Amino acid sequence: MPNRVFVINKHGQALMPCKPRKARVLLRTGKAKVIKKEPFTIQLLYGSTGYKQAVSLGVDSGQRHIGLAVTSQAKVLFQTEVELRQDVKSLLDTRRTYRRSRRNRKTRYRKARFLNRIASKKANWLPPSVASKVNHNINWVKRLLAVLPKPELH
Repeated sequence: MPNRVFVINKHGQALMPCKPRKARVLLRTGKAKVIKKEPFTIQLLYGSTGYKQAVSLGVDSGQRHIGLAVTSQAKVLFQTEVELRQDVKSLLDTRRTYRRSRRNRKTRYRKARFLNRIASKKANWLPPSVASKVNHNINWVKRLLAVLPKPELH
């Protein structure tokens, strides 16, 4: 079963998701416009009744993937699996090697910089690879909550 299309009314408030066929008809007849590609969201260009049900957003956070599902009254309206970045550590290692090679060159004009270790003293500090995954989770949840009517997070 394909995912439903998220719908926003002309005032910017979230409505219940519709079937892809309904969204295609609305777009073809000029009664709606695309406002977001990921997750696919359309905005109505006419007034509507604004019918809404309570929907719940389920999140399964893993090391390599995030599983997201939107359900309403035992119906799955939307489900997706987002792949997380796995290259943050290697990019930081590359940056570190470039930085160390710069420091080993004979550059007399460069001031000594070895007392700049403030980042490691922060209380809520996370490693960049972990922070990237946490931020990715938060951003996807915010994206979905913005287009869901009466959302509940599970």
